[in-house]
Amino acid sequence: MKKFNCFFVSACALMFVGPASAQDYPMVDMAANNMIQKYQNATCEQLWMQKEEPKTAQQQEMIQFLKSDPQIRTLFIDKVAPTVVNKMFDCGLIP
Repeated sequence: MKKFNCFFVSACALMFVGPASAQDYPMVDMAANNMIQKYQNATCEQLWMQKEEPKTAQQQEMIQFLKSDPQIRTLFIDKVAPTVVNKMFDCGLIP
């Protein structure tokens, strides 16, 4: 939960910046790196359990933030996708 809170705070700070590249906003990198570490360090069982849990208010807020800024969302997803999707595939979370 501590990693998610750091991720959430980092992403909230992004609400006040305009669209640019990840190089221009290290907060994008920090938030993405926290997500990457979560997936690299979690076991498949932990990911399965987390998938079943309902979203917290903070998680829902983060999702709304990423939906509201397509350019920041793209930067974030481009950075986390290789690690997250590969782990999800390895764990059978996606076909």
